[in-house]
Amino acid sequence: MREARPENLGERFGDPGGPDPGEATSSAASASIMRERAAQELSPEMGRMGAEDPSTALPDEPQLAPAYYATQARGWRRDIWALLHPPYTAWHLSYVLIGAGLAPGIDVVRLAATLVAFFLAVGVSAHALDELRGRPLQTSVPATGLWAAAIIGLVGAVALGFAGVSALGVGLLPFIAAGVLFVFAYNLELLGGRLHGDFWFALSWGAFPVLTAYFAQTGRISIGSVAAAAAAYALAFGQRALSTPARQLRRKTRSVTGTLTRSDGSEQALDEPALLHPLESALRAFSWGVVLLGLGLVATKLLG
Repeated sequence: MREARPENLGERFGDPGGPDPGEATSSAASASIMRERAAQELSPEMGRMGAEDPSTALPDEPQLAPAYYATQARGWRRDIWALLHPPYTAWHLSYVLIGAGLAPGIDVVRLAATLVAFFLAVGVSAHALDELRGRPLQTSVPATGLWAAAIIGLVGAVALGFAGVSALGVGLLPFIAAGVLFVFAYNLELLGGRLHGDFWFALSWGAFPVLTAYFAQTGRISIGSVAAAAAAYALAFGQRALSTPARQLRRKTRSVTGTLTRSDGSEQALDEPALLHPLESALRAFSWGVVLLGLGLVATKLLG
């Protein structure tokens, strides 16, 4: 009488165990088959479709730098330079020069204090807070370092503002409060992002510096300063209209393909550099132009 063999776990669930008819019986072949079955059980979809053909995978596209003034290099010098956004910071500080240049006379100490305050608030604090949201400039500065820069920069700007209250009176307090609100609400997209958009950007970093600088010189607001602030608003709005698609191309676009066919039949290939060139050429020109305009106004008042 043949002795009954106890069922193992595989037989209990319908797998007779051992090789199927026609299968190799060597230990190596059995191990290979077992591994294949295990892979199919763990991933039925892969078992049916097979591994992805490497030839069908999209190749990695060369990435552009996150900004035309921020290289793809790594290091603390590059990170600090990128975080300061030199062309844009200089552009917005120029609105301070324009506002002060509209005053009948320029107090150099007040102008210097206003420039430093806006540099700390915009160039340091606002840009550090902006980098905390998703690392758009791809820096390696720790979050604690960015928070420290943001707080120290804003505290320094507010301290300079309060120092000016003794000379200009409480009329300067609304400007200080508005500056703090703009830095936090815009860059951290508070209030559901209601203060983060083209309108608020142009108001806070275009019109606001002009009015603040003029008030810091004269202790009042004039019709001329309001008109100049409106011009700064328009320039900042235009800056945003150019920089937004440029950022999209540099930071959120994998590839661009296409052809521009002109009316004479000639063609031009479209890619990221072709689309970026007119946008960033205009941004470079405007940044230098506004800086020189501000310097010219101040130099005229100081040097005659």
